[in-house]
Amino acid sequence: MPTRWKPTFAIKATLAVHATAAVGCVLAPAIWPWAVGALVINHAIITTAGLLPRTTLLGPNLNCLPDDAVARREVAITIDDGPDPEVTPKVLDLLDAAGAKATFFCIGWRARENPALCREIVARGHRVENHGDSHSKAFAFFGPGRMKADIAAAQATFTDITGQAPRYFRATAGLRNPFLDAVLHGLGLRLASWTRRPYDTRCGDPDIVLQRLTRDLGPGDILLLHDGHAARTADGQPVILAVLPRLITTLRQHSLNPVTLPDATS
Repeated sequence: MPTRWKPTFAIKATLAVHATAAVGCVLAPAIWPWAVGALVINHAIITTAGLLPRTTLLGPNLNCLPDDAVARREVAITIDDGPDPEVTPKVLDLLDAAGAKATFFCIGWRARENPALCREIVARGHRVENHGDSHSKAFAFFGPGRMKADIAAAQATFTDITGQAPRYFRATAGLRNPFLDAVLHGLGLRLASWTRRPYDTRCGDPDIVLQRLTRDLGPGDILLLHDGHAARTADGQPVILAVLPRLITTLRQHSLNPVTLPDATS
């Protein structure tokens, strides 16, 4: 039986501030400046939380692997914004050559344009997870209805194409609002962010991207890369293709095993 959604303290506090401000203004209209001030402060806090991809203020958020995975010296390579017909097949070949597994947070509309590529990801032992249907830059401004429809559409697409229902969701750029946690709970999904982000959609320098991913590298890390929207190196190559072999070599040197998110959290 599904469990009831339990809002975080920050969301409970937000609801309490709004209710108190409304009742206070009805009972004592003269306090409205104080009520407005409280609402402004509350909205500033909640908005800031939504801009912090790794925070848990707005709900559970997997930003590192659990203790069991740490004990097994596992890490997760997560790859966003695909499937990309130019880049993703080469990424899969690199992963195969290294014997490494990865988690692909795919976009719904891209999956519908490249269904065979999505199936290939799964056939090679990797996972396809939910990165939304539209990958809208305005996702963090969606209301609960539109947010649910977008995520559910992608969930249906991936389940139909791959035969596996995604277990995790990642928001566009990691940005969200207080509605997301309840929506994900209703859809049976968990929010996943990352431990390290190399900004590889903006930076095409493989040395810098690799340094950002491997600084203080350790077991339990969730590493973010992009096959879709990847920045290009000086010679025009998607930066993930230059970084991934070096990253996996570094992981092996540290006796770290790259696995999929579901395998790490089972």
